[in-house]
Amino acid sequence: MSPPPSHDRCTWLLERWRPQLRLSARERSMLGPELAALDGQLERLRQRRLRVAVFGRVGVGKSSLLNALLGRGRFATDVAHGCTRRQDHEAWDQTIPGLACIELVDTPGIDEIAAAARQRLAARVALGADLVLFVLDGDLTTPEVAALEQLLQGGTPLLLVVNRIDCWPAEELPQLMASIRRRLPTAAAHLVPVPVAAAPRRAALREDGRVRSESEPARIEPLRNQLSELLTASGPLLLALNSLRAADRFSQSLHRWRLRHGREAARGLIGRFAALKATSVAANPLALLDVAGGLALDTTLVVQLCRLYGLNLDGPQARRMLGRISAQSALLGGAQLGIQLLLGGLRQVLLLAVPLSGGLSLAPAAPVAIAQAALAVAATRRTGRLAASELLRSAQVGAARPGALLRRLARQDPEVRRWLQTWQSQPTDLPLQALLP
Repeated sequence: MSPPPSHDRCTWLLERWRPQLRLSARERSMLGPELAALDGQLERLRQRRLRVAVFGRVGVGKSSLLNALLGRGRFATDVAHGCTRRQDHEAWDQTIPGLACIELVDTPGIDEIAAAARQRLAARVALGADLVLFVLDGDLTTPEVAALEQLLQGGTPLLLVVNRIDCWPAEELPQLMASIRRRLPTAAAHLVPVPVAAAPRRAALREDGRVRSESEPARIEPLRNQLSELLTASGPLLLALNSLRAADRFSQSLHRWRLRHGREAARGLIGRFAALKATSVAANPLALLDVAGGLALDTTLVVQLCRLYGLNLDGPQARRMLGRISAQSALLGGAQLGIQLLLGGLRQVLLLAVPLSGGLSLAPAAPVAIAQAALAVAATRRTGRLAASELLRSAQVGAARPGALLRRLARQDPEVRRWLQTWQSQPTDLPLQALLP
């Protein structure tokens, strides 16, 4: 029996993952915009509504290109640059198997005046788009290369479109296309520019001798054909992969938020366990009981940290994480346990020698106990930081995590690997050390 298609596996995982996402009222409030974007993407997945967004500098003809695809003047265009002020979308009347609707999304230019807010808006639209048409009207500029790299790092599928080819002499077009290919970042070397003329014009001589430009029919068939073929072959998969990327982004944001805002509470929890272990070790005369009690306290600490950070202790992911923490603690703390046994044994010898030494052997026993307590505190803090680190890691590698499925599909499915070859799971915006207690 053959495995289900990749887009069905993505949909199935997300349908199970989202209801299991336990969020506190504060988390819902603080992560409200991200959660709304995620739920919007998942709703589009359920409704099979795929989004194709145009992206590029101001004035490259993005709105004109969408109007040419629609066959009517739906999106505003003007001779003045910056006509598009906010995102807008319209349904494209193309029938694609597996999709109920295709939305064409217009965005502001990435280098407009008042560019900061508009660039953020365009970036958000690109993150919410299942496919992006990156539009040029000439050779690649430095801002365009930077925008391309950002989109590719997020795993956004791209088609590279060169508009206004009617403005270039026919003999210069091959050199233009070759120059664009040379300037592409390494991650975009596979992209082949599609030449179009969304709103071509030609010079016309009037009877009174004046020369005026007149509009001509759009020349976008190469793009229309390539877009239809691509969506027919991979449309449902692109929609599902983008939904998984959105889920992975939210999962990472949630874990970072929990680590950041749980840092002080975790620090206090670790401090209490460290003090308890230090007291226990210092007061207990038996070395083996020191070790056993320390391991029991470390395990309880890990369980309490899991609860603090909202990890479901009943799930297999939590059990695997606890196993990794125990293994790493045993490996990294082997020397510490050996020292504890040595110090504990030395203290027992000193205590047993009290009758023979007339009590003098008790003098070095106190420093030994203090050393044991200090070592217990250091080991507990190390265990706590290791647990917090594993919690952040669990957002990426769990079998039921969106990012983990993306990586697994990329290994197993050549088509998925083609679309995800530049994708990277969202990195933390703070160094890990800044998130740990």
